[in-house]
Amino acid sequence: MVSWTNIDDQLQCLVEYYEHFPHSHHSRLQSPTPNLYVDNQDGSGDIIQITQPPSNSSVPTSPLTTHPLLSHHQAQQRPISFNNAKASTLDPNWQANKISIRERNAAMFNNELMADIFFVVGPPGGTQTIPAHKYVLATGSSVFHAMFFGGLAESEAQIEVPDVEPAAFLTLLKYLYCDEITLEADTVLSTLYVAKKYIVPHLCRACVLFLETSLTARNACLLLSQSRLFEEPELMSRCWEVIDAQAQLALNSEGFTEIDMDTLKQILQRESLNCKESVIFQAALQWAAAECKRRSLEVDSANCRTVMGDSLFLIRLPTMALEDFANEAAQSGILTLQETTDVFLYYTARNKPSLLYSCKPRAGLKPQVCHRFQSSAYRSNQWRYRGRCDSIQFCVDKRIFIVGFGLYGSSNGSADYSVRIELKRLGRVLAENHAKFFSDGSSNTFHVHFEQPIQVEPDTFYTASAILDGSELSYFGQEGLSEVNASNVTFQFQCSSESTNGTGVQGGQIPELIFYGPSPQSQPQKQQVVEISTKVE
Repeated sequence: MVSWTNIDDQLQCLVEYYEHFPHSHHSRLQSPTPNLYVDNQDGSGDIIQITQPPSNSSVPTSPLTTHPLLSHHQAQQRPISFNNAKASTLDPNWQANKISIRERNAAMFNNELMADIFFVVGPPGGTQTIPAHKYVLATGSSVFHAMFFGGLAESEAQIEVPDVEPAAFLTLLKYLYCDEITLEADTVLSTLYVAKKYIVPHLCRACVLFLETSLTARNACLLLSQSRLFEEPELMSRCWEVIDAQAQLALNSEGFTEIDMDTLKQILQRESLNCKESVIFQAALQWAAAECKRRSLEVDSANCRTVMGDSLFLIRLPTMALEDFANEAAQSGILTLQETTDVFLYYTARNKPSLLYSCKPRAGLKPQVCHRFQSSAYRSNQWRYRGRCDSIQFCVDKRIFIVGFGLYGSSNGSADYSVRIELKRLGRVLAENHAKFFSDGSSNTFHVHFEQPIQVEPDTFYTASAILDGSELSYFGQEGLSEVNASNVTFQFQCSSESTNGTGVQGGQIPELIFYGPSPQSQPQKQQVVEISTKVE
């Protein structure tokens, strides 16, 4: 059986897996509309737990999250042990020990007792025979119902399912038998595939939620490729949020080199990519080199140009800085001599040549600003920086990306400052940066950015800190707000124990948080509230 250690490994395995099994084993039974969502909880299952790997895995463990997947009666249900369901039915009177239908059904999970169908699951050389009961499967999946009780019902007692991993198939059956979903990073994508195959929308949604909580710049491009395959628009939208805001990290990731051509083109033509064009060009070259290896071609400039095809013209070469173009693109060997000459002429000539490459710079993302003070002051009650830490805690109601902070400068004439800014979550430093800025002596704020935007999850408090060295006397904010709405994102503020210079909710420093907000189309619809807990095993 294939073993995956993290989501990135799994993504790559699935890419190869679908190439080998391009169609479902029961393709005639697949739904033409696979994107089904459960809005009510009648008859739907409960997510008891989502299991993630230990903390040394590359996939982060998610905190306690609220989500509309868990039905209201979960808290009343007893946990069920699946360690040895077969052993629990050895007693001739085993039914007497099961107090609910759910427990009695759970005893039949992966149990040969009364089984009337067997599945041989997995690719050749990695199969596992799994017993099941037609009635249970048919009540949980329209595909299984058609397979066993429809006009094209299967007559064989054993069915081969080579395009599904055994662990994923068992996760599906566990949900159908006992309304419990246990997901792990190394099986979640294959579980999403089998849930789509057999049209089990509640399980699909749980898989998508798990992937969203594990989404980072490192795996966003490859997850985008897979979400297109699975036709999951909400997951695609989340991937685009990360790719846009953290474009440099996403394009420099190993996962970017493993995406398919269609996904590559979608990324290269993206208007809102938030990075330099030279970064996009270098990432495309890395993808081309990887594609040459996949096609068993020598990695040289000619073959790289061949495998890139017309996707090369989606890179906006004329929008590069002249120095970047001269030192990178012009010397890469990818461009023809005529193309190189024409781009140089575009930079310098009055009569600019016509180019196949777009000359319009990408729009990128527009930073938004959250102002937490209603006014600023100086002189009365003079504020001094003194090299101490100014800190404030905040949380948001939507996922955002923190770009940096706005800071006050000198209230005693112009001055130079050295500053260290920092963002923490639960005591762990997510990002920090050392910078300098010049204060002109006005009450204007001065923006200091992190090297890369940092993803901030909703409903979790983060700590923003700044330590400044320079002119001691500075402006300071007053009439602070504990709640601020900025660009459809609600910020809540509270005092931080790390603040040793007097900054708090009502007054002090760090007057602004600079961020990229979620795009309107990325916002999920309002659904019922649920709790999904993550557990390390």
